[in-house]
Amino acid sequence: MPEPLIRARVEDGVAVLEIDNPPANCYSYEVMRQLDAAFLDLRMDDAAQVIVLRGAGDRFFCAGADIRALQSATPSFKYYFCLHANETLLRLEQTPKLVIAALNGHTVGGGLEVALACDLRLARKGGGSIGLPEVALGVLPGTGGTQRLARLVGRSKAIEIMAQGGTFTFEEAATLGIVNRVIEESDFDAEVMRYARQFCAPHKASRAVGRIKRAVQSGIEMPLAEALALERELQQQLFESEDAREGLAAYIEKRPPRFKGR
Repeated sequence: MPEPLIRARVEDGVAVLEIDNPPANCYSYEVMRQLDAAFLDLRMDDAAQVIVLRGAGDRFFCAGADIRALQSATPSFKYYFCLHANETLLRLEQTPKLVIAALNGHTVGGGLEVALACDLRLARKGGGSIGLPEVALGVLPGTGGTQRLARLVGRSKAIEIMAQGGTFTFEEAATLGIVNRVIEESDFDAEVMRYARQFCAPHKASRAVGRIKRAVQSGIEMPLAEALALERELQQQLFESEDAREGLAAYIEKRPPRFKGR
């Protein structure tokens, strides 16, 4: 059995995935394989309504790929390593459950690329630096960074950030729209869980939250007519759900809905 590099637990509807690869929670091929397997498992787990991805400890969310390991790898291995990493993050994006990146420490290079594939990003105030410094290695951000950052902040700003290759604070990242919220250090872990639970039953219809995510993540890459067709299909799935029946009934009866995530 390979050493567990991704630790998973489910608490009150929130699945917490923790990258545990000291000292900097860098990702290797084995880390990505375990992360990939964890996402597939959570797709099938009805108890997991929202997913939180974080790094172990309090210094690093993820410092990107293991550069020393890649330096000695063959070009063929590097190519398939990047291909699998892209496939893993696409699977994360396509999973109809909200995924929140809890940036508990430094989030640089491929670590930021992993975070960009998540739907929302919460950061610990003063917790570390963030950026895509790959240009200093003579390469580009090759795990989706060039594409996801441009879609998030716009083409010109994304090119500037990556071509300069600098790092910045979480607070600066929030002003750019890369980070959704910066949370005080002393409250970070508890606040992340509180934030995540708001999207779970009974507070929210978690299936609707997941389909909103899927409609945006998939639909934004499609022509409008096809995206609207996807939206209709997802809406039809929700119309058939128990939570939709409860939400409509609660509205008519003028009472708060009691969602069950079904």
